[in-house]
Amino acid sequence: MLQDLRRSTPHAEEHVVVGLENEAYKLVNQLIGRDQRRRVISLVGMGGIGKTTLAKKVYNHTQVVECFPDYRAWAYVSQDCRPRDVYMQIIKQICSSTKEHVEMAEKLQEHELGDFLHGHLKDNRYLIVLDDVWSPADWSCLAKKSSNDPDCLGSVFPDGGKGSRILLTTRYKEVASHADAFLDIDAESYLPYLKELGEKKVDKCNGLPLAIVLLGGLLSKNMSHIEWKKVHDNMSAYLAKEGQIAGVMTMLNLSYIDLPSYLKPCFLHLSLFPEDYVISTRKLLLLWISEGFVLQQDRQSMKDTAEIYLNELINRNLIQVVRTSVNARVMECRVHDFIQELAIEKAKEHNFIITNIVVDPHLFPSSSPSLFSSKSRRQSIYSDFERYASIEHYSTPYLRSLLYFNLGGICRISQLDFITKCFKVLRVQDLEGLGIENVPSIIGELIHLRYLGLRHTGLKMLPLSIGNLRNLQTLDINNLKRVPDVIWKITNMRYLYIEEQEEDDPLKIDMVQNLQILSGITFNQWIRNNSSKLTCLEKLKIEGRCELVEEVEFSNSIAKLHSSLKSLYLKASDESSIPSLAMSSCPHLCKFDIKGRMQKLTETFKFPRNLSQLTLEACRLECDPMPILEKLPNLLTLRLRAGSYLGKEMHVSADGFPRLQILQLLRFKELVWLNILKGAMPWLMQLEFDNFKTEIFGLNELLNLVEVKIPFSSLLAMILFHKIEDSFWGLTRIAGAEGGMHICRQKGLTLASSKQALEQLADFLEQCSRLNFV
Repeated sequence: MLQDLRRSTPHAEEHVVVGLENEAYKLVNQLIGRDQRRRVISLVGMGGIGKTTLAKKVYNHTQVVECFPDYRAWAYVSQDCRPRDVYMQIIKQICSSTKEHVEMAEKLQEHELGDFLHGHLKDNRYLIVLDDVWSPADWSCLAKKSSNDPDCLGSVFPDGGKGSRILLTTRYKEVASHADAFLDIDAESYLPYLKELGEKKVDKCNGLPLAIVLLGGLLSKNMSHIEWKKVHDNMSAYLAKEGQIAGVMTMLNLSYIDLPSYLKPCFLHLSLFPEDYVISTRKLLLLWISEGFVLQQDRQSMKDTAEIYLNELINRNLIQVVRTSVNARVMECRVHDFIQELAIEKAKEHNFIITNIVVDPHLFPSSSPSLFSSKSRRQSIYSDFERYASIEHYSTPYLRSLLYFNLGGICRISQLDFITKCFKVLRVQDLEGLGIENVPSIIGELIHLRYLGLRHTGLKMLPLSIGNLRNLQTLDINNLKRVPDVIWKITNMRYLYIEEQEEDDPLKIDMVQNLQILSGITFNQWIRNNSSKLTCLEKLKIEGRCELVEEVEFSNSIAKLHSSLKSLYLKASDESSIPSLAMSSCPHLCKFDIKGRMQKLTETFKFPRNLSQLTLEACRLECDPMPILEKLPNLLTLRLRAGSYLGKEMHVSADGFPRLQILQLLRFKELVWLNILKGAMPWLMQLEFDNFKTEIFGLNELLNLVEVKIPFSSLLAMILFHKIEDSFWGLTRIAGAEGGMHICRQKGLTLASSKQALEQLADFLEQCSRLNFV
């Protein structure tokens, strides 16, 4: 039934194809391009986002039809991939396949059918669309069924050097990367086609053409402005009322059905977050771990495993990436509105949640009877905390998780008592963003608690009873006046975040031997602990004043983490200097961040050989750091930020930075000259800087440079860029307060074209420098 609803043909009615002009233009160019190799191009995106719609549009495009006049076919694959059915769909459409050919083909075995199709395609220029490919195995199965022909090399779809193309649509990025280059469909690239409220409605659909079409059918009725606004305010309910939402949800339901069992609870957990909420991935992963969704893997931390789960959901287009780090790790994400609707529906089916609560004073007065089923295990609150606290909660004794969002009211200590009294088996409690004056001491009675989130609450003190939470795995809090010296009692603690303490009182943590992340301990607190006991510690952030820290003692305390430490962040406050370190004894350290004054950067500051990411900020170095840093053999990412270097020139020698891929130079007000000798940075792919006064010499020798992030936003700079945009470079605007531009080079350029592109880029930056665009 689901497959019948999903089955596609290339003959779409025009009113179904909405927008997509920019993506169609790019895709048509890829299909009719000069590259004579057979290429596989994949359209990747969540269900309903418009992959098939876009494929239909380009399949029927005049230029594409002219380029592939005879051998052009469309085949629907589906979740239940049957190669024989797919081959027969193609054979029936290609020009030379007469009725006799089709009858002959129907009598063949599957592998013989692959050879038959190969024979018809090998001497011709062809375009094959394979719609809805679900896995790399399905692609391999379809492409490699032919094996008898010695010229075939095991592929049904031959590369005859005639510019043939295969176009895949898929929900999963791993299918695309397995096949060839891919074009990722971004919902934000769709053009709005309605005005005022209409534009907002299309935005609400987040680019899902299926949803837009259904919405268009609803709004085609003669509606007043007030009725339109009602639809906008509650779109899902209106679509459901009109019987339209089922079509969207049926499409998306296929993605849920295909999830492996270990991903389903992680997906259902997304139902707890508010609509359009930007989710911190750090927090999301820790919540999954505390909920027990993440399986322990041999020789791999649970946080790393949780990150794998997250990336799987992203690759399946069930989670959208909002922001990534400089080394492409996902930092923030969100869930598409319709995907969240699916998550909520499935979560209720499985009693995962009962409801997400938006407390309305008219619906839920303080005298209301119990609102929630005793089966409820998880609740999230998007409303006034005081009103929620006044509701009777005794009917939910088995509540395990309680999450608050968008709360800002001040909470009195008596108002938190009900949590301990009513929810005895609570495992996860997150109060981030809720103004709290005090936490009651009876919180120590929540002996099952695994996660306690108190970040950005304004809380200054924690009760000593926090030490009774022996099962607590994650404590996330900041800006405390002091941390109670009872953390050592919580032996199951794994993730401790206590940044920006106001006082520097002693804190014993070396008894917490399961600790994997420790963020926010002060320098003075750290050296008073025996770090050799912290054998599981992978990530460490030390901050505060450090003028009284003895360098040898501090260096030895870090060296004792040699078997586990992977990430180290040192942040000195005021005018104190970062102690010198000899870190060559930490072979697993791959990420090192320093923020604070350093006396000097010399050869004696021994960096670990496997260091791959280094950030320097406010170090106030007077000597060029490049002659030392360029010798790091495995450095992939180098970020030099404001105040890290006070000089005017930097030089990179011919053999410098043999593996560097990302270079970031931000807020360097005094730097006027960066000289990169030929042969340096041979693998540099991304360059980011924000000062056009800095002249960069040797840019045209960086043949692998494909991305440049720069701050210009003036109209004149845009006009200058458009002179090179149509040749080798593309431009996108960087989101966020600082803004700027992201320049990307086209893929697949020849060596000569790459040199030409870099020369164009260098000329453009030189013109911007002369015009002083900052």
